[in-house]
Amino acid sequence: MNIKFLIAASALLITCMGANAQNQMPGKIHVGIVYPLSTNGTHAPLDTNNLSFNLLGGVSAAERGLAFAGLSNVVLHDSQGFLFAGFSNHVLKNANGGQFAGFLNTYGGGDGFSFAGFSNISSGNVKGAQFAGFANVAKNMNGAQFAGFGNVAKNITASQFAGFINVAKEVNGSQLAGFINTAKDVKGSQIAGFINIAKKVKGAQIAGFINIADSSDFPIGIVNIIKNGEKSIGVSTNENLTTMLTFRSGGKVLYGILGVGYNFKNDHEVYALEAGLGAHFFQTKNFRLNTELTATTLESFKDGEYFNTSLRVLPALKITKFLEIYAGPSLNYVNTNTVEGKALNKHYISKWQNRWGKDFQGLYAGYTGGIQVIF
Repeated sequence: MNIKFLIAASALLITCMGANAQNQMPGKIHVGIVYPLSTNGTHAPLDTNNLSFNLLGGVSAAERGLAFAGLSNVVLHDSQGFLFAGFSNHVLKNANGGQFAGFLNTYGGGDGFSFAGFSNISSGNVKGAQFAGFANVAKNMNGAQFAGFGNVAKNITASQFAGFINVAKEVNGSQLAGFINTAKDVKGSQIAGFINIAKKVKGAQIAGFINIADSSDFPIGIVNIIKNGEKSIGVSTNENLTTMLTFRSGGKVLYGILGVGYNFKNDHEVYALEAGLGAHFFQTKNFRLNTELTATTLESFKDGEYFNTSLRVLPALKITKFLEIYAGPSLNYVNTNTVEGKALNKHYISKWQNRWGKDFQGLYAGYTGGIQVIF
């Protein structure tokens, strides 16, 4: 039995199945193996179908219902309904409805949902949602993009969610990424594990480390490079003689804190690192109230740990336009397993140890004061 006979027999069987189905159901039914071995034959690129089933791949002018293919569906115009393919769906114009592909969906735009194991790529406007294991691409997105790695859109109204990166020009909604968000103008929020980049942000920027923008009044990050914001370098000390060189950066309201320093009271745990967030309140020309939440560690880079979490209320007075002094009380929580760390403060509001009797924990009141240059 040769291969030509098998192909001919299969085509005859498919033709009979298609003819029988068409006698029982309204509309055009397309059944095949792969183009042109199908009930539509070589005429398939010109046909509009209500139902398509292809063992490997199918070609049609348009789909108006369901289309199934073991490998790929190719629609030369538009689709309305649902496309299912083991590998890929390709719609040259609009895909309205749903697309489900094991690897890839490509389409000219549309209104609906696209699910792909690897990527959804639209050359036009999309209303609905894109879900991909790796990446989504669209021109104007009115809906949401979800990707394991990255999303790209020119303009997006709603949200982008990516494991690594989101890229857009105009965002009217939110960007959430595991590593980086980039946009030109944002009306909403950017949330990233490491860095956010934008020009104008009307909303919040929240990053694990750094925010960059021309204007952003509410950046939440350790470092915030805001063009029309404020940056300062200062020196401060506290009740434990931990003296810090600190960089503060942010917008008109929120700012980040990053500092390094030295403790002049200890003999071993002397190297200090600090990070935190702050906010400006009651701002006038010469006065404002700064509130800060910081985490500080003292290290000998050997055995032993000392962590201090501090809530500070710091009235600040501007001596000149570029010079500010500040001082105020603080409430501190300490967690340490060193003798030096425990002895840094003598007067605790409350103190206790964990149930294993190793880590010392305490709550006490302190103070912080310093001076900084604003630029």
